[in-house]
Amino acid sequence: MQPIIKVLKLSYYYDSIPSLDDISFTVDKGDFLGIIGPNGAGKTTLFQCMLGIINDFRGEINLFGSDIRQNKKTLQRVGYVPQKKSVEQTFPATVKEIVSLGMIGKKINKEAIYNAIKFVELDAYTDKRIGELSEGQQQRVIIAKALVKDPDLLILDEPTTGIDSATQERFYDLLKKLNKDKRITIVWSSHDMNAVERLANKVACIDRKLFFHGESGDFFGNDERMKSYVEFEMQSHMNLHFRRTEDGDNNLEKS
Repeated sequence: MQPIIKVLKLSYYYDSIPSLDDISFTVDKGDFLGIIGPNGAGKTTLFQCMLGIINDFRGEINLFGSDIRQNKKTLQRVGYVPQKKSVEQTFPATVKEIVSLGMIGKKINKEAIYNAIKFVELDAYTDKRIGELSEGQQQRVIIAKALVKDPDLLILDEPTTGIDSATQERFYDLLKKLNKDKRITIVWSSHDMNAVERLANKVACIDRKLFFHGESGDFFGNDERMKSYVEFEMQSHMNLHFRRTEDGDNNLEKS
């Protein structure tokens, strides 16, 4: 069976510094892939390459059997939930107006909009301004926006950052429902290792390079691999801290 996603020898550089370095992996139909790695590991950059936001990468990315740089239409089959951003209380758009934005490029389908809102259990809030909703409800609106065009693939970039634990659990239940009931293939980055272990059937561990890609049980069930990952994440955190400190010192010297 042809994979939903095929990433081959993907590299991307910011000012000659590698953000992604020779990464290759595949995602099969129905997979729930959890992507883990420290801050600054390149997870968001990876998603931006997969979504065609970044095009000047090295290597190859195929979605549904097509090279994304040659066939942008494949992106119409993808729903995307970016990192959570707070919404201004006075923001004037209603829930249904936000969700309808997910149909840009398609004929507006009121039934599809209502069904997406109902699926995330916000049908009682259809005409409410999004700024009047809780953070968890706002994030479900963004999910509905991603679902309204009935995607085959859903990509989520650390969607629960800053959300309380009870709301996170409801959010995870929704992701499980999407994967199991709607058979949507999910690629999801998260720092919540417990949630990744519970939900994902596949795991990819990256820090610019790909250090592991395989079955969730093979990763979380291997004590040596888990120990190596914890040590690797701590080292990466320290390196990032020292890089930021050096950058700050350099800026002070220049000022």
